[in-house]
Amino acid sequence: MREASSRRLRLPRGEGAGAWLCAGSVALSLLALLALLALLTVRGLGHFWPSPVELVVLEDGRQLAGERIREVPLARGDGVERLYRTGNRDLDGDRWAWVRVAAIEAVSHPVDLVVLERRRWGQAIGRLAAFQAASGERIEGEAAWAALEARLDELTALRDARDRLREEVILPLAARRGDEGLADGELTAAHGRLRELQAAMAGGRLILDTADGDSLSVPLEQVLGARRPNAMSTLDRLAAWGEGVWRFLSEGPRAANTAGGVWPAIFGTVLMVMLMSILVTPFGVLAAIYLNEVAHQGRLTRLVRIAVRNLAGVPSIVYGVFGLGVFVYGIGGRLDRWFFEASLPSPTFGTGGLLWASLTLALLTLPVVIVATEEGLARIPDQQREGALALGATRLEMLSQVVLPMAAPAMLTGVILAVARAAGEVAPLMLVGVAKLAPQVPVDGDFPFLHLERKFMHLGYHIFDAAFHGGDVQAAMPLVYATALLLVLVILVLNLTAIFLRHHLSTRHGALTRR
Repeated sequence: MREASSRRLRLPRGEGAGAWLCAGSVALSLLALLALLALLTVRGLGHFWPSPVELVVLEDGRQLAGERIREVPLARGDGVERLYRTGNRDLDGDRWAWVRVAAIEAVSHPVDLVVLERRRWGQAIGRLAAFQAASGERIEGEAAWAALEARLDELTALRDARDRLREEVILPLAARRGDEGLADGELTAAHGRLRELQAAMAGGRLILDTADGDSLSVPLEQVLGARRPNAMSTLDRLAAWGEGVWRFLSEGPRAANTAGGVWPAIFGTVLMVMLMSILVTPFGVLAAIYLNEVAHQGRLTRLVRIAVRNLAGVPSIVYGVFGLGVFVYGIGGRLDRWFFEASLPSPTFGTGGLLWASLTLALLTLPVVIVATEEGLARIPDQQREGALALGATRLEMLSQVVLPMAAPAMLTGVILAVARAAGEVAPLMLVGVAKLAPQVPVDGDFPFLHLERKFMHLGYHIFDAAFHGGDVQAAMPLVYATALLLVLVILVLNLTAIFLRHHLSTRHGALTRR
């Protein structure tokens, strides 16, 4: 028996090299994929790790403090240059410094160096000289750091209360202004409370001594966070890293998309893909049923199949132009003239929005769903159809209760391919609804709750805008890597959900078929 088994496993001459070639191709593909994920993970998630701050003394006596980014060899072997993130852009107009390694005399890591994260001007790096409270009290030395930490906790609580007041009270009241039963004093009282919170946040300053001897005055209300990286333990760094990742996932962007988070882009991407899937699935399935089950299999049907497969190869920007002309200007313009004439010339549906973006991508991915579903229908044996008809079922009952359940895995395969393509598309969205900055998500507590006419943010466009339209490419690149990793993870989660559902349906109907 062992000899027979070895004979079965022995490959004919010449096929062994082909098998190794195929296995090598698979291994090379997996390595390329793993290398891509590793690059995105290291460059993206590494951005949130608190790097130590170096105090660099140069040969000419100058000093600078900053985070080491990378080293680059100079041309013709003239040495190596090192890039530092020095911050303090409001002082010298730049937050980066290139330094020749050969010109560095000494490098140290003082524990009293402070890194401030500001709403404007980015980071500020220096020694905390004094904390000046809103009352005018001036605190110096180590007590200044304790006072700063306590005040930052207060500012975080005040900002959260202000944001909740705007989103949960002021915006709904402003939308209902003029309705019967709405007290005029409610909105006034809410604005009064908002002014109180803003007044409580105002006042107070920090005095920083920079490495080159300058003094920097920072308003406390502009400070979002502060840390001493050189004094942090590994656990402190891990906690700061987790906080940075959470803020990236839960906050909105700022500083021209070179800082802050991507929560509106995550929400917009997932919502658009879900709407696109809801729109494209029924049309794609019905079209495939007609082509495979209803239409006469003649020359015209073959031409339609060829046309559908060719549509899958049309560049996506062409679909964007079609969506702009037909959906936005055509249908949206008519809706504005019929139902929103009072708001013209400001368009409601006659401009890009979530609905038109979802419809455009549904049209873009429709050929994929049709082809995948039709292939699944073609694989179902004719005996299944004939048996159902022989047992007295009508043609509609045969399709709905026998054929379609067995073809459900193929339908979900088409949806998976559609989601994978639509989630990463950027070109058509630039024409039909995506926005550079839309911090308010298109879902709220006001009827109809889901606002399809609003513009939205998208992870793919956020990557494009931060990489090519930002004023500081060096600052934006880590966020580009992190956002790209997040986009891959979002697509993976959406695809895995459909794959698990497909596996469940395939197992269920496969068992029924075997019975």
